[in-house]
Amino acid sequence: MKITKAGVILMATAAVNAGVLGNAYAQVTPEEAAKLGKELTCVGAERAGNAEGTIPEYTGKYLGEVPGWNHVKYSGGHAVDPYAAEQPILVITAENMSQYEAHLSEGQKALFKRYPTTYKMNVYPGHRDYRYPDYVCERAMKNALSAKVVDDGFGVEGIGQVPFPIPKTAMELLWNHQLPARAWTEDKTADLASVLPNGSIGWGRARARSMAPANDPHEEPKTEYGVQAYGWNTTLKPARDNGVMSISHEPYNFKVNPRQAWSYSPSTRRVRQLPGYGYDQPMIGTNGTMTIDEDRLYNGTPERFTWKMLGKREMYIPANAFKANSGDVKYEDILTPNHPNPEFMRYELRRVWVLEATLKPDYRHVYGKRVLFLDEDTWHSVMADNYDTRGQLWKHAFINYYYHPDMSAWQAGSQFFMDLNSGQYTGYGMINEAKKGPILNEGKYTPDMYTADAARAQGR
Repeated sequence: MKITKAGVILMATAAVNAGVLGNAYAQVTPEEAAKLGKELTCVGAERAGNAEGTIPEYTGKYLGEVPGWNHVKYSGGHAVDPYAAEQPILVITAENMSQYEAHLSEGQKALFKRYPTTYKMNVYPGHRDYRYPDYVCERAMKNALSAKVVDDGFGVEGIGQVPFPIPKTAMELLWNHQLPARAWTEDKTADLASVLPNGSIGWGRARARSMAPANDPHEEPKTEYGVQAYGWNTTLKPARDNGVMSISHEPYNFKVNPRQAWSYSPSTRRVRQLPGYGYDQPMIGTNGTMTIDEDRLYNGTPERFTWKMLGKREMYIPANAFKANSGDVKYEDILTPNHPNPEFMRYELRRVWVLEATLKPDYRHVYGKRVLFLDEDTWHSVMADNYDTRGQLWKHAFINYYYHPDMSAWQAGSQFFMDLNSGQYTGYGMINEAKKGPILNEGKYTPDMYTADAARAQGR
């Protein structure tokens, strides 16, 4: 491999071809797998920093703890920033952007050009100090030698957590995004804000109670069990939609066992199944700035797109975003017109995998192309640039992830989806002013809670 000055790792020709095809299966050799936990972290990131010293070496010195955050398990405590005393080492603005554009996405560059007087990026020292539990490492090692993509990318076989720590193809990279190590169970009340260019805000609030067998810390989650995750969302605001519930089942194989979803309406007191749930259906309350398949930047079946793995880049991405998810920060401070307040965002230079999705000719979607950027340390997608069907850049989105002691893994905090044409944006999954933060891995949910009958009973 060759690393360019732009920080792009150019993949070998065979690997790129496999990435374009998307459904090729190139098994990892025992020699490659032996690098896990050594020159690679246990989930496949490069342990070493970069040659310039601007990306630090991985230490993983903290497990289940964050310095300064005296968190009590399952208490719903809000994040505490261990880096609150740090100052930016670099501030990127519209004036100096050209010096750093090799490390910026097209969407980030567009924000500088559209909002030259208000948009900036505060870049902080890099930290790679938190690690996954041993069971995650053990599962990643097993998957490295045995997991495989099946049914033209529609499914995966193996253990449902970090299936491909050494990805060879685009579909393997996509399944790493679909199945990173994250919460086994989650109880969270979060706010949604639809921010118009004039600063006015439309509000929403929902309680999410989810269960992801793919992340069960007690029992090895084999993909043959069928369902990787269950979701239950109850709308609390706006008042007109209070009590509306949706339940979903997310499969390991979208061809064999398609996604299922149901909705309960308090006005009719009926549950109805939602065929074709997901894709580019607008997320309620976002004025079209966010689609259902954009939660966590991409979710659901891969069928409508052709996927291509573009290798690695060194990029400025949101990282260690404890401050952005702190209970000390108020919405009126974060939610400024056109884009969230840069003073509360934290960027670091990190290595990311780049995954491109292009709409297939015979399929429909509002996006003609999507580009996802996956943090190599966590396998979570942290940014996305989305293009319309004419090939024009349309939206930029990012997620403020932070390490959470409840599960010793990274939690998706606030997500922001910015329309570069209209100037409006959506803040999604915000918990700053909720009474509690997320309660993770408490393990009090069971699959029989996620049924149409359960929704009907809850409604009554």
